[in-house]
Amino acid sequence: MVITKKGLIGAAVLIALGAGALPAAAQPRGAAFPFEEVDTDGNGEVTSAELDAWREARFAANDTDGNGSLSVEELRAAQEQNRSGRLERMIQRADANGDGELSPSEMPGSDSSRMFDRLDRDGSGGISEAEIETAREGRGRRQGG
Repeated sequence: MVITKKGLIGAAVLIALGAGALPAAAQPRGAAFPFEEVDTDGNGEVTSAELDAWREARFAANDTDGNGSLSVEELRAAQEQNRSGRLERMIQRADANGDGELSPSEMPGSDSSRMFDRLDRDGSGGISEAEIETAREGRGRRQGG
């Protein structure tokens, strides 16, 4: 398969618009698209034709004036829609009491005790600069950096 400049630009636009309807955690690692949505025949594999069809449909949905190209306004609107969807999903996942709002204790990452315990390697009840540096180094190795 030959990758054209147009194809690279299209991929960049799709990434800028957000990968799709599924949260990042539900997507295969490294995939820039919602696998189950693109795998239209449900056979567990995405073909080039399925991916092309998904990209074309996604582009058409964002081309609100139907002129065959995306303006800054159309891209901005698509980006805002994706951002809004991510925020709604975050609230749904974290809203323990179901009131549609997040209290401080429901905010993602609000319980720092697990992180604190993991960083406090020597069990002193405090985190030293060396312990933070050790954690950073470990994170860098896991991320390939």
